[in-house]
Amino acid sequence: MAECLLHPVHGYYTTREPFGTKGDFTTAPEISQMFGELFGLALAQAWLDRGSPAPFTLAELGPGRGTLMADIRRVTKAVPGFHAAARITLVEASPRLREVQAKTLAGQTPTWIDRAEDLPEAPLFLVANEFLDALPIRQFQHGPQGWQERLIGLRDGALTFGLSAPLPQGPDTPAFRHAAEGVLVEDNLPARVVAAEVATRIARHGGIAYWIDYGGWRSQGDTLQALRQHAPDDPLAHPGAADLTAHVDFEPIAALSPAFAWDTQGAVLARLGIDARAKRLACSLTGAALESHQAAHRRLTHPEEMGSVFKVLAMTSTGAPPPPGFA
Repeated sequence: MAECLLHPVHGYYTTREPFGTKGDFTTAPEISQMFGELFGLALAQAWLDRGSPAPFTLAELGPGRGTLMADIRRVTKAVPGFHAAARITLVEASPRLREVQAKTLAGQTPTWIDRAEDLPEAPLFLVANEFLDALPIRQFQHGPQGWQERLIGLRDGALTFGLSAPLPQGPDTPAFRHAAEGVLVEDNLPARVVAAEVATRIARHGGIAYWIDYGGWRSQGDTLQALRQHAPDDPLAHPGAADLTAHVDFEPIAALSPAFAWDTQGAVLARLGIDARAKRLACSLTGAALESHQAAHRRLTHPEEMGSVFKVLAMTSTGAPPPPGFA
């Protein structure tokens, strides 16, 4: 997954424009401005609730085209002191996407870093939308001989899956500890490493982090998937030319934070006021524009679309006020 997505010459994110109608998929910030507006105001409210620390790090992991951060900046410009105190930090490994983000955020002064480990030691107010799902997973099969890792090799010149020799043990997460024989379980150690860096800074300096992604709690089963030209693809068919992701198991991520809240995207957006915001925006729209706006609202919130498949995990510090969107 790491090679297919980020190889400097052949990687998916380093060689093409993956987002939007001309790419292979569309993320929530591209679907509607409401997504970025509501999470931007949630970050600002959390900042106010925590005493308006200054300066603070306003961070995004995997900023895509920069649309989410642009919406956050626009909607928070009326919050007294927020922009003056914010130090925008973008965690982005792709030089190509950094160029796109710089154009989207023209007039802003973001700092780019390669890794979450490089985040400043300061109060941290962070959002990560569809970031964890693109970090490389490992898969393990629980069989009569114990755990075996699912690997990728060659057969007759084509990529294919196979199993390793039995292992002494599998990774130590709840999904593995509670796995029945025959179950396949995925492990995302890079996601836990990144989340631990974020949780550590929030525990030390205060702040909040919103992780938004598709996944579940104590997830099991094969969720590795590829998307190419807005359609499902065989994960082994077009390495470097298709987006590769896997569902996030939020349980071990949440365990890294001393305080957290977790719910569906639809429920969190509803508490943040998306219905009222949608009605207000609809007042100035007619015809196809209104239909598109209504479809976007449904796509973000309806249980049969992104509303229940996507989850929101909010990390905060012990004794801090409840995260906006959950209280």
